[in-house]
Amino acid sequence: MRTFLIILDGYGVGEAPDASLYGDEGSNTAYHIALAVGGMNLTNLGKLGLPLIVNLPGTPAQWPPLGAVGRLRELSIGKDTTTGHWELAGIILRDPFPTFPNGFPAEIIENFERAIGRKTLGNYPASGTVIIEELGPKHLETGYPIVYTSADSVFQIAVHEDIVPVETLYDWCKIARELLQGQAGVARVIARPFAGKPGNFFRTPRRKDFSLPPPRDTLLDKLSRKGYDVITLGKLEDIFANRGMTKSLHCSDNDECMKLLQKFKDEDFNFNGLLFSNLIDFDMKYGHRNNPPGFAKALLEFDCWLGPFIEDMRSDDLLIITADHGNDPLTPSTDHSREYVPLLVYGDMIRPGNIGTFKGFCCLGKTLADLYGVDDEEIEGFSFATLILK
Repeated sequence: MRTFLIILDGYGVGEAPDASLYGDEGSNTAYHIALAVGGMNLTNLGKLGLPLIVNLPGTPAQWPPLGAVGRLRELSIGKDTTTGHWELAGIILRDPFPTFPNGFPAEIIENFERAIGRKTLGNYPASGTVIIEELGPKHLETGYPIVYTSADSVFQIAVHEDIVPVETLYDWCKIARELLQGQAGVARVIARPFAGKPGNFFRTPRRKDFSLPPPRDTLLDKLSRKGYDVITLGKLEDIFANRGMTKSLHCSDNDECMKLLQKFKDEDFNFNGLLFSNLIDFDMKYGHRNNPPGFAKALLEFDCWLGPFIEDMRSDDLLIITADHGNDPLTPSTDHSREYVPLLVYGDMIRPGNIGTFKGFCCLGKTLADLYGVDDEEIEGFSFATLILK
């Protein structure tokens, strides 16, 4: 069985019950994007049942849907990329990753500066595109890296590629990763290279994440240990610290990732297991920049690609579409939002219908462990395999 698991990064479908704890009341990424552009017809996502779980102006509901449709509610504390992906793979984080809303303590910055042999700029929460405009000229003048964070548990380092080679930036990130452990153990250290001139800086595709390793085995570890293929596309090797994968391909954008998905489906008939992919553009390019038209355009491009993809799937193929958190571009914040995420499951073996809401992203990991017959003892949640299989 080939399972194609696609993460629409940041595509939430309505505020979670605990959204108020995160300042995210009223967030609804899917609805607000469609509303902002005067409605949009996501034809193929509509056929799979997306309008049955969220109001999507412009996209008609179809009954019965082509597959099983539902929602997942996050149980982990947090709303960041690492937390969401780890929970989808079976790990609930009850102790949140540390965040630094006032910047990092002086001791951390001083240790980092000492290790890299130069001073730093910034050290405050900021939008990445904003802070390089603010501090980019000073960085060009001094060569000091720009350090910043966000509402997420991240230590981000931005440098201009003409001033600091990208490989040096990666080395600095590895140094920061070694320093940021224990109580200062942020989920991710992120390399943020940029280029251009003052007033026209832009981030380049050579971003790289340096994550903490998962605290215990995930679905990926369990599948690969049993001899199944676990192939990842996008930034997943960074999120899971290269654990549990038999092959990983880094993709810089949605288009590259979708082309590889199509290639694997059409050509790799010996593949048996999980192809886990993350489409990053929704979150990185549009959600964080509060850009509803850009988000809508990327969704329409994905929906157009999706039609041919599902038309000629094999009888033993399984397609699952979900998300890792929300990122509502109509809220004042440029951060992630605490939302339900969609659960769309399609394939010849799947019984169509609305299967409701499941408590825990981890229910997806539990279900896949069930379907593949691997040990699921450490994976929390409920398997909905019997609800979706014909």
